[in-house]
Amino acid sequence: MNKQFIIIAIAGVMVFAGGFVTRGFFNGGSHEGHQHGNGEESGEQAEFYTCSMHPQIQQPAPGKCPLCGMDLIPVVKGQGKNEGPRELAMSPRAMSLAEIQSSAVERKYVTAEVRMVGKVTYDETKVSYITAWVPGRLDRLYVDYTGIEVNEGDHLVNLYSPDLLQAQEELISALTASSDMKESDSEYLKERAENSIQSAREKLRLWGLSPKQIEDIESQRQPTDHITINSPISGIVVHKNAVEGMYVKTGTQVYTIADLSQVWVKLDAYESDLAWLHYGQEVEFRTEAYPGEVFKGQIAFIDPILDSKTRTVKVRVNLPNPEGRLKPEMFVRAIVKAKVSEGARVMDESLAGKWISPMHPEIIKDAPGKCDVCGMDLVSAESLGYVASTEEGASLVIPASAPLVTGKRAVVYIDKGEGIFEGREIELGSRAGDYYLVKSGIEEGEKVVTKGNFKIDSAVQIMAKPSMMNPKGGGPMPGHNHGAPTKGTGGDSHEGHKMESMSKTFQAPEAFQDQVSDLVNAYLKLQNDLSHDEFETAKKSVSQFKKALDEVDMGLVKAEAHNAWMTQSTKLKNGVEAMEGSEAMAEARQGFEQVSNALIVVVKQFGTRKEQSLFVYNCPMAFGGKGGDWLQSKEGTENPYYGSKMFKCGSIKERLVEVAENEGHNNE
Repeated sequence: MNKQFIIIAIAGVMVFAGGFVTRGFFNGGSHEGHQHGNGEESGEQAEFYTCSMHPQIQQPAPGKCPLCGMDLIPVVKGQGKNEGPRELAMSPRAMSLAEIQSSAVERKYVTAEVRMVGKVTYDETKVSYITAWVPGRLDRLYVDYTGIEVNEGDHLVNLYSPDLLQAQEELISALTASSDMKESDSEYLKERAENSIQSAREKLRLWGLSPKQIEDIESQRQPTDHITINSPISGIVVHKNAVEGMYVKTGTQVYTIADLSQVWVKLDAYESDLAWLHYGQEVEFRTEAYPGEVFKGQIAFIDPILDSKTRTVKVRVNLPNPEGRLKPEMFVRAIVKAKVSEGARVMDESLAGKWISPMHPEIIKDAPGKCDVCGMDLVSAESLGYVASTEEGASLVIPASAPLVTGKRAVVYIDKGEGIFEGREIELGSRAGDYYLVKSGIEEGEKVVTKGNFKIDSAVQIMAKPSMMNPKGGGPMPGHNHGAPTKGTGGDSHEGHKMESMSKTFQAPEAFQDQVSDLVNAYLKLQNDLSHDEFETAKKSVSQFKKALDEVDMGLVKAEAHNAWMTQSTKLKNGVEAMEGSEAMAEARQGFEQVSNALIVVVKQFGTRKEQSLFVYNCPMAFGGKGGDWLQSKEGTENPYYGSKMFKCGSIKERLVEVAENEGHNNE
């Protein structure tokens, strides 16, 4: 979300809400154009005054909004009295001002896009170690540095070995004895001589001599004290583990050779994406080295074990690399496009009725059989989790912009026609691309508002009806006392608007709490930078926060506490990475939200040692009405999600720590 979009969205809400309360648009527009300076409309008495940007503010007289400083606007008696408890009526002009757009709920096959990052690595099945098969001295290394490409049969090492010299002499002696036995009448002696020759040949073969080298020894009948070791495969020398003049024992590793004609790409997939990933799926890759070029491969392995530190699963893809353009350790960005059917199952029509190799996903056949590569029995695509288009119907879906999601609740506004909109809570399934799968609460064919739904929700809040932020209705949104008198609230209550807290807390060691305190201090500097629109300074503060996060010793907490820390530290790292990669303030603020949500949980679970107050603040307007929380050490809103645009938008949602010197301060 860029700054221009935020400004336009804010302006739209201001115009829309102002039109609602001052022109009577929601009841047919009968008073359009009749504004009165005393706050009344066409002689009707204003019931209360509110802010078009912060509808939870309701005052008995005109004035300024204590959050953003805008002029309060009147709400007249009787507005919405003929509507249902969750309904809102709008005139055509009001709908035009709010830019309302609706879309029909439908059943369709949608596509979930799974984006992953990873790196190129060696194909483990194509890596060979060149070892000394016999003890001796390395008198010459023909391949004396890594990175050299070698072919099968190329000479690698010139080795001096007394054991090899003795084995050659045994072969020559056996050949001489066999020649002497040609004139003998004893078949037994001839057979023994021939067996001795074969035994000597086999010994040399097992020690690494090629058939050609053994033939040369037999023809020359002269043993040599040096022997050349040749490469058994073609590939790239990726490690050199010995130097000239070095004595080696049997089994000493001299070289590592990797065949890079095929490589592996190892990717990190988050837990939430595993439902969309299956063996054999096509994966597209892009690299920094070849911008604009797309590489393709198939998922060959999904690790059955989850990494407890990163909360990710390794996904491996086999990728042909005939020209060697992909190099180990290259960074890649990958995407998997999974077509989703009813029940959130992955569908691929091209694999319907097909049989796949369980070891080589590129081997696909129309009937059962054996893998052409490894000889294993093929398995059906259905057994790997795929469904055909005829097996399951399409999913019931709504556009991702339709639901207003807060915590576990999701609210949509149903377009019932003739300007009537009804709020309804629904149960959402997974998100697949630009759509949400719907489990219950809505029927196919109904129309949901996809644009302008937040403006409708704001108007519903003004009318004290059930809304996204106030599910029970009947008054202003609880928990928002900003120091100004508001209707229906008694002080700094947070009932009905609490952050979903973690029920489990831990007795953390003081050393660990000290490290959490350092993390909080680095965070508070970052929060201050964002609230004051200091983007470049914030980038530096992100580095300091990352350093503090890296210095937290996870070994100080054990068992369940350790797992709890690892869960939140992964979220903290994800947020930091998003902020590090941001190129604009809006992107940085999105990453900051991830950091804030995780750090709030950390403070609740483990506590801190520093003597300072910590408050959870909330801005209900942030991120398109989803709302956003953050931590502050002092009272007085300093909004990091809007900065100077709405510096004072927000309120204390929860008091985590409050020390004596902060008592008596009033929230702004």
